[in-house]
Amino acid sequence: MRRQTNPVKLGFEETSLRIQLDAILPLRDVSDAIRKTMKYNQIAASIDEVGIIEPPVVVRDAKNGDRYHLLDGHLRVDILQRRGDREVVCLVATDDEAFTYNKRVSRIAIIQEHKMILNAVRKGVSEERLARALNVNISNIRIKRNLLVGICPEVAELLRDRHVPINVFQELRRMKPMRQIEAAQAMIAMNRFSLPYAKSLVASTPADQLVDRKAPKPRGLTAEQIAVMQRESENLDREFRSIETTYGVDHLDLVVAIGYVSKLLGNARVVRYLAQQHSDIFSEFQKCIEYHQAA
Repeated sequence: MRRQTNPVKLGFEETSLRIQLDAILPLRDVSDAIRKTMKYNQIAASIDEVGIIEPPVVVRDAKNGDRYHLLDGHLRVDILQRRGDREVVCLVATDDEAFTYNKRVSRIAIIQEHKMILNAVRKGVSEERLARALNVNISNIRIKRNLLVGICPEVAELLRDRHVPINVFQELRRMKPMRQIEAAQAMIAMNRFSLPYAKSLVASTPADQLVDRKAPKPRGLTAEQIAVMQRESENLDREFRSIETTYGVDHLDLVVAIGYVSKLLGNARVVRYLAQQHSDIFSEFQKCIEYHQAA
């Protein structure tokens, strides 16, 4: 007997659509203050130089098929309107929940941006044109192009999808490869990718794990404070490795437990009993399920 399967609903219509700008209704206004920001001017410069790279996203109006609501791309559409353009190619979403759509948008990470710049340069796009397209100084393009110079491949892979400040990579270069990996793992474990935290990791690094042993330590730290930071860093490394060895089993146990609790709460009789006799346990079960679904 063949099992019936539910078709996967597409998030967008299969083909893009060229739409008149006056048929697109924005969900919010673009203020004069926003038009003065660096981000707005970068997008405007990019459109002037290479055109629209990422199409705006719209959804059809439920009552009028010739009208569209703008879900993503308000700045791009505003720039085109102010330039005097009359139409733009859009992606047409099948989901009209703007907040849901925005949650799915994943902003580009610094390493991904670095790879895009390298690919553009390999294809013959000059650094000057890239700088004009992004409305930044050419030195900024060169810094991003050389982002991973002195960074070991393992760290590049660990931080591939993380939003890491560009100056953090300068601190990572001060450490030898094995220590770079430890530092990247510590940043991920703590979910801290700030420059001050990166500097603290460098400060807590033993001299034999630094590229330049004679490099000056950060100002304002005594030898005793640096020694404490080194011990704390070593303790964190040990704890991280200890957690890493049991993470798979612990996660599997958690998934099984959550599945069992979810099944319990799917039974009306069980829910009624828990709500009447053990309301505190029932409340905690609900929190567990909600937290797991949110994660």
